[in-house]
Amino acid sequence: MLPEVPLHKTESSISIKKVRHLIFLKDVFLLSLSAFGGPQAHLALFFNILVKKRGYLTEAELIELNSFCQILPGPASTQTLTAIGFKIGGPRLAFLTLLCWILPTVTIMTIAAIAISYLQNESIPLYFTRFIQPMAVGFVASAAYKISSGTVKTKTSIVLFIISAVVCYFIQTPAIFPICLILGGFTTSFRFKKQPIEESASLKKIEWSNFFLFAGIFIGAALLGKMTNALPIRLFENFFRNGSLIFGGGQALSAMLYKEFVVFDQKQYLTHEEFLSGFALLQILPGPLFAFSSFVGALSMREFGLGGEILGAVVAAAGIFLPGTIMIFFIIRFWDRLKKYRAVRASLEGINAVSAGIVTATAIILFQPLQGNIVSYFIMGGTFCLLQFTKVPPPIIIICGLLSGFIF
Repeated sequence: MLPEVPLHKTESSISIKKVRHLIFLKDVFLLSLSAFGGPQAHLALFFNILVKKRGYLTEAELIELNSFCQILPGPASTQTLTAIGFKIGGPRLAFLTLLCWILPTVTIMTIAAIAISYLQNESIPLYFTRFIQPMAVGFVASAAYKISSGTVKTKTSIVLFIISAVVCYFIQTPAIFPICLILGGFTTSFRFKKQPIEESASLKKIEWSNFFLFAGIFIGAALLGKMTNALPIRLFENFFRNGSLIFGGGQALSAMLYKEFVVFDQKQYLTHEEFLSGFALLQILPGPLFAFSSFVGALSMREFGLGGEILGAVVAAAGIFLPGTIMIFFIIRFWDRLKKYRAVRASLEGINAVSAGIVTATAIILFQPLQGNIVSYFIMGGTFCLLQFTKVPPPIIIICGLLSGFIF
């Protein structure tokens, strides 16, 4: 654990603190280049680098912060790192931590979107991606299986899982996601008696400034987008809303984005093939899965040229990552008191079950365009089996798919 700076700060103590903060940011940036494998693998790397090697915090503190972030909507790995930055150096270091963590993957996904747009403008087909598209469906199916097997364990969660999967499959509108998540959490909150009793705590003294900031952006972006109908503002509002309501990680986010930008939206900003190609590419990159938003944002504004694509990527990334960061700034100040309420802990069961149902419904929806294509069936099933029953790294699977697309 980093030592606290004395109350009577000297130039030496301030200098040491700045150096330690710079070292921490360097560690975060290196993690952004090496953290493959999703949230579970990210947590193991956080332990090795931030706890064991550097001693920024204890193992118990890391586990608690990660559990805290699991309850919040948004990207758990990103929020965990942001919370660590907040714990070490306050809001400023937390914000810099966020930038260091997301910048590499967001940049690569933006370049990928620009490249796809360029190829299409030059009438160059994306046929070389034909193998990684069914692979992407296999990745979503694997994620659905892992999430459901890890969180759907009680009769109540099984019922919520089935209902949410059926509802999200048949009612393919963006509004259904937050409704299902809220109802799921509300349902299991009544099972609070099964949670261990902890000493009660008061929530009277709460700093509300960050909550008001969050609510102001949420409402203001929606109103401004409606009034101006400007695409960048509407994109920001869309991603900010998704970032505010999404539980279940990058796979659940992909479910929402697919329905909003491919299926539901009449303008169809992305094709089915483009979406799956981008999602598959994401699997070979380190860092947060939520960086997929920059790919979707860039392609959504391709009609405005290179500048529009870059603006779309920046707006989408800002929209998706800001809500979780602001909520961290707000809730972490009274988390020790909030977590003592059993209803809060109990609601997580329903939220996780619904998230698993959403991802499962998406896997089925993504599978449907493959009907009648035996090769795609085989590739999708093979990808699922490799992910479930072997230790072959996901990047290797996707790279093999890309190479096969070029060769054959």
